[in-house]
Amino acid sequence: MDPFSQIFSLLAVKSAATARFEAGGKWALRFPAKPYLKFNAVLEGESWITLPGSAPCKLERGDTFLMADAPEFIISSAPDIPAQEAATVLDHLPPNILHFGGKETVMIGGGFVFEENDARFLLGMLPKFVLIPARQAEAEALRTTLSLLNAELTSQQGAMGSSLVTRRLADILLVQGMRAYGMQKQGSDTQGWIRALADPQIGRVLTHIHRDLGATYSVQELATMAGMSRSGFALRFRNLVGYAPLEYICHWRMQIARNDLRDPNLSIADLAARLGYGSESAFGNAFKRVFGTSPRAYWQNSDMQAHDTLRSPFTSQTETAFFPAR
Repeated sequence: MDPFSQIFSLLAVKSAATARFEAGGKWALRFPAKPYLKFNAVLEGESWITLPGSAPCKLERGDTFLMADAPEFIISSAPDIPAQEAATVLDHLPPNILHFGGKETVMIGGGFVFEENDARFLLGMLPKFVLIPARQAEAEALRTTLSLLNAELTSQQGAMGSSLVTRRLADILLVQGMRAYGMQKQGSDTQGWIRALADPQIGRVLTHIHRDLGATYSVQELATMAGMSRSGFALRFRNLVGYAPLEYICHWRMQIARNDLRDPNLSIADLAARLGYGSESAFGNAFKRVFGTSPRAYWQNSDMQAHDTLRSPFTSQTETAFFPAR
């Protein structure tokens, strides 16, 4: 697998859902902060989004945006309209449709809630807000997926396999959005793991690390692989990825270990050797630094909270896409 696919294959999604949002006339709605990854896309009309500490940003038909650890935000027909709390005024219509005033503006929203440790690892490497404009070449693939997703959300309620189809389309849309973000031309020091993968030098190193995670690495060896000086590589890696090179390797090894430890028959010693640790104790110390407990105890402790992992933290699927639990 490439690094992007490898990371997403290990993410434990606690809940995910999508909903269609319709509004018309003069309106401004405030949506609360949500500690998860979400996306929105404009299907019809236009609107404005206002984030804390930022100037209003106009959204046009075909635009898509992603938010990681989403802050409170306002969606409106114009940036100067006083906002109302969305949860108190939106009408909920089946299947998974939120309505306010009319249909001049139509958007699709989706939210993904990850297991806590996965969320910290993933969301910490993504920017808070990513705008993918309709004019960007990669937006064409997004429009195709959005059209299919919208068809599912507006189809007759209870259609065979509808929940499964919308979930899979939401997964695809999220990956397409992150891929489009990675292809955007931004400043050379724009932070974000997706941007790092698209960087010719740092991306080459990340791909090598993910292909051979058990190898012994030094910063100098990685810098040589990137064709950079040691100091220049270390600075650029941290600026883009958000971790120092060897720190990133340790954290990714622990993500792999955490997943593999679900197997009760797994030998800790074999896992430690496969991930490049000379002893079981060295591996155990690294695991405890990242997760705060020993490898053997991690899933035993987690089993006591299994019902929390399996139960959606939201009161309904529609609220997963737009609102936290009340």
